[in-house]
Amino acid sequence: MTNSKSALVILADGAGELEAVMLIDVMRRGGITVKIAGLEGEKPVLCSRDILIVPDSSLEDAIKEGPYDIIVLPGGLKGAENLAKSSLVKDVLQEQEENSRLIAAICAAPIALKSHGIGTERYITSHPSIRSKLEDGGKYKYSEARIVADGKLITSRGPGTAFEFALMIVEKLMGRDIANSLIAPMLLEI
Repeated sequence: MTNSKSALVILADGAGELEAVMLIDVMRRGGITVKIAGLEGEKPVLCSRDILIVPDSSLEDAIKEGPYDIIVLPGGLKGAENLAKSSLVKDVLQEQEENSRLIAAICAAPIALKSHGIGTERYITSHPSIRSKLEDGGKYKYSEARIVADGKLITSRGPGTAFEFALMIVEKLMGRDIANSLIAPMLLEI
């Protein structure tokens, strides 16, 4: 399994469940080993639309199993704010960035990137509602593209872009052929 790739998805209360589940599903379909880590431990995470998701482990335990090829932050404003306040998330993201491994954030989650000083000077995108928060301070170059991949940072706009975002992650980790092979079986029109 030396060629297997791994992803860590960090879930905080208030996470966007549609984005989280879609990303996890598509990454697993693409052959990526995905670990779902709960920011507040192993207890079920109450997501933004009152759906509970049970993580595989706590973030603390998941870190011990790393490193991961990519760390993924789902959106959801409250979830993103919780990620932005966490010193443990800061440590994990900084270690990931320092070792030139991929980081991905969708919807409101880029506010956690900003809070922790991740990916500065890069092009990013986000949900339109947090654009001004990301532009404030001039640390990022903002784009309204649906998906932005700049160096080792991948960002996306929201639930409606989650399939494309997930396919970009699969492409970056597993190659374009594998990402493209997922489109027809899922009946996607991209």
